[in-house]
Amino acid sequence: MRRLLTDAAQTLVPPKGDRHGPLPPLMLVLTVVTGLIDAVSYLALGRVFVANMTGNVVFLGFALAGAPGLSVTASIVSLVSFLTGALAGGRFGTRFAAHRGRLLAATTAIQAVLVAGTVIAVALSDGEVTSPVRYTLIVLLGIAMGMQTAVARRLGVPDLTTTVLTLTLTGLAADSSPAGGATPRPGRRILSVLAMFLGALAGALLLRHAELLHILVLTLLMLVVTSVTTHRLSASSPAWTRPPS
Repeated sequence: MRRLLTDAAQTLVPPKGDRHGPLPPLMLVLTVVTGLIDAVSYLALGRVFVANMTGNVVFLGFALAGAPGLSVTASIVSLVSFLTGALAGGRFGTRFAAHRGRLLAATTAIQAVLVAGTVIAVALSDGEVTSPVRYTLIVLLGIAMGMQTAVARRLGVPDLTTTVLTLTLTGLAADSSPAGGATPRPGRRILSVLAMFLGALAGALLLRHAELLHILVLTLLMLVVTSVTTHRLSASSPAWTRPPS
């Protein structure tokens, strides 16, 4: 338990000289963003995911089989948008390969612009999710999440993919003491799961008690703060901005 708490504390407040610097807490913020956005996509845009592509591929299979309440078009549009974002994220990763701070700052800035587009679309429709608004949100959010996933992969911070938890959960169980192992980074893994859970919970609660616009504005603010914070912390090119060896 002590090791778990120590690891969690060092993930939230990295010690001086940590090779990933402030990236772990910043990526936890992006994991919360993922939970918020998938709550929006599934609950407000008609049972489609824009970040969880495993679920989206399964939904596509269900939809093609004629399962009610699912849309083949929405699933395909989400997949294509995500892949477009992942392609852009890959190119960004190559362009800023030597400076992880600039990579994350630039990516979250573009994500903020994309989410700002969703805020404008919902505001212009007075909060009504018509078909054009629905697909506008799926495209913009799918691109944003594809970029985030690709860039998180390039940043190379262990156990913080920001969008995928299957391997994180598997690692918690497979590397645990009952399985004969010594779980590396148990606190970080649990925080990653908790961040996604809290984002999804907050998104669902906001959809019940507030408006879709409020969730998108909150997401926009989180991305802007992440981008500005990353830019300021990496301006002098500290050691953690270099690619992991």
